[in-house]
Amino acid sequence: MPSTPFGPPARVPRSTPRFLLAATLLLLLPATAAYARSSDDHVSFGNDITVAEGQSAGDIVCIFCSAQLHGDVKGDVVTLFGSISLDSGQSISGDIAVVGGDVALADESSVGGSASIVAGDLSAASTATIRGDRVIFPGRFWLLVPFAPFLILIGLIWLIVYLIRRNRYQFPAYPNGRRI
Repeated sequence: MPSTPFGPPARVPRSTPRFLLAATLLLLLPATAAYARSSDDHVSFGNDITVAEGQSAGDIVCIFCSAQLHGDVKGDVVTLFGSISLDSGQSISGDIAVVGGDVALADESSVGGSASIVAGDLSAASTATIRGDRVIFPGRFWLLVPFAPFLILIGLIWLIVYLIRRNRYQFPAYPNGRRI
């Protein structure tokens, strides 16, 4: 083997690829549990999710729908363009996140984590508790914020097309300067 300016090259033992494969598998084995899904999780697109009284649920994700919670939730609740309604005496162990909807917490209901509400309102009874932080951006105006760059771009394109078409249009000439 040719030598390098820093000395002779190091020899790689034949067992190194097997060792790396075994080490990689051992490191990835605990990570598979993170991808396991609970049978109590609920995901819906366009259909409301209802947790009946006396039942419990894991994580809840609802897109273009609402979550009616008459039972306990052991995970997080996320709605996109939908609302969350929690009955009295019930609890959500995790966080809640709502975009484009409202949250209604009845008497003696509780949220174990934080509440994040964008483009919606929080209606909580005086005995309802949220143990984590509250981040609320009320009003539907906040729905336009992500689309603002696109609205500006569409406005600029419209202006350019308008100016080009206005300069190209030939107004008709009437004979003898008379108008009709």
